[in-house]
Amino acid sequence: MLIGMEPRIFLYALVGVAVAVSLALEKRLVTAPISPPILLVALGWAVFSLPLDLGWLNPAFDTRLATMVEYATELIVIVSLLGVGLAIDRKYLWKEWKQIAPLLWLAMPLCIAGVAWMGWAWLGLAPAAALLLGACLAPTDPVLARAVQVGPPGESCRDDVRFNLSAEAGFNDSLAFPFVYLAIALSMSSLDTDMFVKWFGVDVVWRIGAGYGVGWLTGKVAAWIVFRRSRGDDGDDGPGFFEGREGLLVVALLFIAYGVAEMIEGYGFIAVFIGAVTTRQCERRHELHKRTHGFIEQIESLMLVAILIFFGGLLASGVLGALTWWSAALGAVILLILRPLAGILAMSRSGLPWRARGAVGFLGIRGLGSIYYLSYGQVNGNFENLEVLWSTVAFVVLLSIIIHGVTASGILRYLEKRNLTNAKDTGGSVM
Repeated sequence: MLIGMEPRIFLYALVGVAVAVSLALEKRLVTAPISPPILLVALGWAVFSLPLDLGWLNPAFDTRLATMVEYATELIVIVSLLGVGLAIDRKYLWKEWKQIAPLLWLAMPLCIAGVAWMGWAWLGLAPAAALLLGACLAPTDPVLARAVQVGPPGESCRDDVRFNLSAEAGFNDSLAFPFVYLAIALSMSSLDTDMFVKWFGVDVVWRIGAGYGVGWLTGKVAAWIVFRRSRGDDGDDGPGFFEGREGLLVVALLFIAYGVAEMIEGYGFIAVFIGAVTTRQCERRHELHKRTHGFIEQIESLMLVAILIFFGGLLASGVLGALTWWSAALGAVILLILRPLAGILAMSRSGLPWRARGAVGFLGIRGLGSIYYLSYGQVNGNFENLEVLWSTVAFVVLLSIIIHGVTASGILRYLEKRNLTNAKDTGGSVM
């Protein structure tokens, strides 16, 4: 280590440099066959591989480190869901959102079942661990999927491919949670009828409903405060109590939504996403939405740089040490076969052209949400073969960062140039 410099000080400086370089390269890499996440993970791996005494990062053998990973990834998922929800310009109507329903009730369960079966049959995992692996690897990640999501508020032309991937990422991080809870319950005891009924009633029905309700109510309250009270008590356009700080207020209220939803045993992730979407529906053309989204995007970018460098540190610390050929095959199958086929099947009645359906299926990016679920399961459950689980999940995330980082922008440009991004049987304007 450099003389007089502690490892954490060096890491602060490294993150600062990485953020500055990422900002400088962001636009230059838009059409390049490489993405910023690839470079950041490579940087983290390279730095942690040097003899700088930066620490040994392998949460499979350290519950305290797993807890830190859980908290860090939880926070960035919350921030990312805020940004995704505020970016979606589409009216919150069933006819506008119905395309994504099969991705949630068909594609994701198929992925959970397929990965769980492979974890049991190929990796020799116990049923509880196999189910946890399926729940971890099923959701499309809202953090690393930024490149395939809709644009900032007010700038999004109608694009069903980007919308489907954005809305799916917003919803499915919460909808995978019931299966994480089921895996945790299985790791503690055997499955019986009472356990299943309780799981369905509490972890599926109540937690989803409570999260949705808290999010909708918070979104309405946030919109009322920002667009009514912040203009002055008399309703005019004069200065109000929150003038100039409305974006920060929206973020604060939606963080409250997460906390309230979790305190009443609802899903905080779905509360944040629904809250952001509900807020976006009010005063749809107001420039505040764009300012708030930009504020959130900057916070997310800073956090993402730090966490991707940390992920590279995990790789350098041997988190892939238990990786086998079967684990690698599982990763390739889910990214190249299982998720694409499940996505195409889910989109079969969407009205999208076949190439667009294939893009929705293929671009189901796996990322930091998967790491969050695994660390949450480790901290709250009693699972064996944690090193196998961590190796497999880390490999899938790494493989997704590489494959989708190289192909995503090219695929979307191809579809957009040929006007293949919209369903033929849906209409209506974005605004």
